[in-house]
Amino acid sequence: MVRRSVILSIFLLLVCCPMNAQSKDSEQLGMALEYFQGGKYHEAMLLLEKLDRHYNLNPRYKAYLGVCYYYEWEFKKTTECLDSLLPKLEVFAPHERSVYYYTNAESHFNLGQYGQSIPLYEKTLTVCFENEKAEVYYRLGFCYLFEKRWQESYDSFEQSYDYYQRYFPDQQGRIDQIVNMMAGLQEEHHLNEPAPSDHLSDTLHVEVTPQL
Repeated sequence: MVRRSVILSIFLLLVCCPMNAQSKDSEQLGMALEYFQGGKYHEAMLLLEKLDRHYNLNPRYKAYLGVCYYYEWEFKKTTECLDSLLPKLEVFAPHERSVYYYTNAESHFNLGQYGQSIPLYEKTLTVCFENEKAEVYYRLGFCYLFEKRWQESYDSFEQSYDYYQRYFPDQQGRIDQIVNMMAGLQEEHHLNEPAPSDHLSDTLHVEVTPQL
């Protein structure tokens, strides 16, 4: 009778422990999502990494992890996470996908991988909100510039200029910067389209910082 009770106790322990562990991990996943939604990316990253090691998280949660890496300035980890993952995210809502495309594009950009950034920024343009296109075209302008694709750089800055004028006319510093880039490209490479005549400048140098 005692032996039977011991066996029963061991059986219950083996059954309940995995259930308790899974319950605890479910709570941790909930905490990770709360941290993520609250902008606490470091805390979310630590929990998602742990859960991914144990369970191999589904594509959406792995995408969240990629975004966490981006906000932690871990650009290489972001690209490693998102590059192979993006095809699996095609079923998600357009604007959600735009976040992942843009995050991955920015990470490649900050790694100096401008050629890899270009198709990701272009994908972003197909699914992002209209007012977000101002910044995407701005970044594309620099990608093409660093790739020495002068006309495409000019055209992207021109698109960015139009969107900034439409949605952010108060950001005059950025608008002037874009105009300067267009004018510099026009002068240096004799492109087809002139820059806006009221803001001409021969300045081509500009410092780019990640928009986090």
